[in-house]
Amino acid sequence: MKTKTFAGIPAEYSKLEQSKVVLIPVPYDGTSTWQKGADKGPEAFLHASENMELYDIETDSEVYRQGIHLAEAITENASPETMVDAVHQTTKQYIKKGKFVTLFGGEHSISIGSIRAFNEMFEDLTVLQLDAHADLRQSYEGSKCNHACAVYEASQNTNLIQVGIRSMDTIEKTVMDEDKTYFAHEMAVDDSWMDSAIDQMTDNVFITFDLDALDPSIMPSTGTPEPGGLLWYETLEFLKQVFEEKNVVGFDIVELCPNENNKSPDFLAAKLYYKMLSYKFKNENIADD
Repeated sequence: MKTKTFAGIPAEYSKLEQSKVVLIPVPYDGTSTWQKGADKGPEAFLHASENMELYDIETDSEVYRQGIHLAEAITENASPETMVDAVHQTTKQYIKKGKFVTLFGGEHSISIGSIRAFNEMFEDLTVLQLDAHADLRQSYEGSKCNHACAVYEASQNTNLIQVGIRSMDTIEKTVMDEDKTYFAHEMAVDDSWMDSAIDQMTDNVFITFDLDALDPSIMPSTGTPEPGGLLWYETLEFLKQVFEEKNVVGFDIVELCPNENNKSPDFLAAKLYYKMLSYKFKNENIADD
């Protein structure tokens, strides 16, 4: 990683000891099956963040002043399994330090490791998955650590809530809890889906946000874009409500597949990350205030 800090924030707000937030880049693209390039997502996201205003109008805050430490990137790629183990161990290490841990991928298989770490560290965990794809295969192409298996383990070991789903294989129906799955075509005509989803969450929530949950009209830069996705303000409305009503313990954002000719999706990813932090910390004082 060429970038030294997230969003070019001053060094005083990026030191590990003083930072409440840790950001772990995971530039991994070992199992994607269509458009390659998610390994370049973290660098594109970080570069875009340097061009972002650090004052958030909606929350009237500058969340970077809580401290955001950019951790060393996880570059393990010998196999999907060794990558997942590296993500698991590193994530758990920072949780144990009392940090609010966030990750930016890379493709969705990285979330197997992050979810595993959070599930070991927080009781009665809900995993909130925003995604176009169910990602519930037990194994795919010979590995249980494939991007198509991203939340299978979570479906067995956590309270999994799936939002925005509009693409899946029939085999995934045998695993899916349809009462906790919010399909995009139903969300489009149901104004109550946000409240319903939140009502099914436990207190502790980990969010895994696959950027292909968003509509390709605003997020074309993903490996497998699907029509009919979420738009910007409805996404923020939902996330804001989750952060207000639940204890979000961490999150990851995955599947940015940057396009050299269109930088706006990179900037959207940076803005989304910063918005989520702004919602998390909007009521917390700055240490030096």
